[in-house]
Amino acid sequence: MLTDTHCHLTDDYCAGENLDDVITRAAAAGVGRLICATAEPHDILPAIKIAETHDNIFVTTGIHPEYAGTDPHNFLTPDVLSHPCVIGIGEIGLDYHGGDNDRKAQIKLFEEQLEIARNADLPVAIHTRDAVSDTADILKNIRGVMHCFTSGWELAHVMLDRGFYFSASGILTFKNAADIRETFEKIPIDHIVIETDSPYCAPVPYRGKTCEPFMVRETAKVLAEIKHLQMDELESILEQNTLNLYQKIRQ
Repeated sequence: MLTDTHCHLTDDYCAGENLDDVITRAAAAGVGRLICATAEPHDILPAIKIAETHDNIFVTTGIHPEYAGTDPHNFLTPDVLSHPCVIGIGEIGLDYHGGDNDRKAQIKLFEEQLEIARNADLPVAIHTRDAVSDTADILKNIRGVMHCFTSGWELAHVMLDRGFYFSASGILTFKNAADIRETFEKIPIDHIVIETDSPYCAPVPYRGKTCEPFMVRETAKVLAEIKHLQMDELESILEQNTLNLYQKIRQ
């Protein structure tokens, strides 16, 4: 069984009855567990509601840096953090791709959510884009995963020393992603998980289409090649890694 460790099931592609179809297609592809990440503050409660009605769906609750200026305490409440389906805080982080005019506000939101995660003893799922230096400076004394990791070996080496995991997305399969594949060659297999980040980053051969959790198997195939593993070996390792990262799943 594979786990899609980061998918957005509150997006439009899962609206209404489409969600059941998405889950069914995932199960048919051997993707038996889905972890729904939130980015928008108002997606948190809908994500939890989805997980409450599906035994194989869990949630990481967080506020994306594009919502800098938001008070996370209004959304990451004690009731949310203690919910049995909520296994982590994410996605949270920094994104300077469109400029860093709101850098201070992004950092404030990031640091506040990290403190919430520490107090709740929950791992974090980190979004970082064009913000390597600040991310490395801030992200200390906490456990978690670098979501959809594409930042290169320099940051990977730093975060490995801090015990972080690294999530491979469909980008790993792209023709022009040789540098990312090289980075994942270097990352120890016991610190890797996989994701779709659906509805984004559909892997080859689905590139250009709406991404769905079932497609995470294509990323797993490429990762198996990189790591010189049979698929059943890789699935077993990824399952253990996922449970080590998101320990609340075991409860």
